[in-house]
Amino acid sequence: MTVFDQRRCELGEGALWHPLRRQLFWFDILGKGLLSRDGDRELRWSFDELVSAAGWIDRERLLVASETALWCFDVETGAKERVVPVSAELVHLRSNDGRADPWGGFWIGTMGKNSENRAGSIWRLWGGELRELFSGISIANAICFDAERELAYFADTGLGTVWSQGLDPATGWPSGEPRTFLKLRGTGFNPDGAVVDSEGRFWNAQWGAGRVACYGPDGAFLREERFDASQLSCPAFGGEDFHTLFVTSAQQGMDAAAREAEPNAGATFGRHLPEVRGIGEPAVVLG
Repeated sequence: MTVFDQRRCELGEGALWHPLRRQLFWFDILGKGLLSRDGDRELRWSFDELVSAAGWIDRERLLVASETALWCFDVETGAKERVVPVSAELVHLRSNDGRADPWGGFWIGTMGKNSENRAGSIWRLWGGELRELFSGISIANAICFDAERELAYFADTGLGTVWSQGLDPATGWPSGEPRTFLKLRGTGFNPDGAVVDSEGRFWNAQWGAGRVACYGPDGAFLREERFDASQLSCPAFGGEDFHTLFVTSAQQGMDAAAREAEPNAGATFGRHLPEVRGIGEPAVVLG
């Protein structure tokens, strides 16, 4: 186990490896911050609202999801410009998990700030259009895509269920109905963020279990990677040739005794896995 960054996020999320900058970005949602590192130098950008996920547009700009909108954010200057509102008038909602798709679109999940039942949705921005894809979701998570451009995955952590969704090969819009991929309710393994590797395997951070679990394309459990924090939230592959598994964590909801017992809760981890190779995140194309 390697602690990549010791800063203890209240709710770490949104791990993103930027392939041009060769740099990891992630969020502390409740701390309203975007975090990164430049070698030994710790970086942080503060926002005036909750922020949770991002995709990269070019070397300097990220598409950042906040509780009210998607923003074009320049990491060099700190300038931001609103791209499109997301649930801006629904003050009880915030963004959560999100990821760019292979067509240059961006999927973002919303949820209630107090995890209200079925309050959230999953949206997609593509070609200048923001469209609601799935509604009635309590805690949207595990948004990711396979390298073959055939499938999307998403989860409702509240239900303990992960679905796979066929995609139109030309546009990336959902095609057909989602199919149940994993049913984890009652197992103690709560599906949080996820990413797919170059072999089509699904790597899922499991909140409360201290592990990132790997499943085959058929949903069969293959292996796990354990880290020194129980509340793991979002994995990403990066580093040299995408052989490093990064994962964020949280200390949300932990009392003082629990925080003392888990000194790495909220830290961000990285582990070199030479036998596993991730895939680079595609750029977001603003149209």
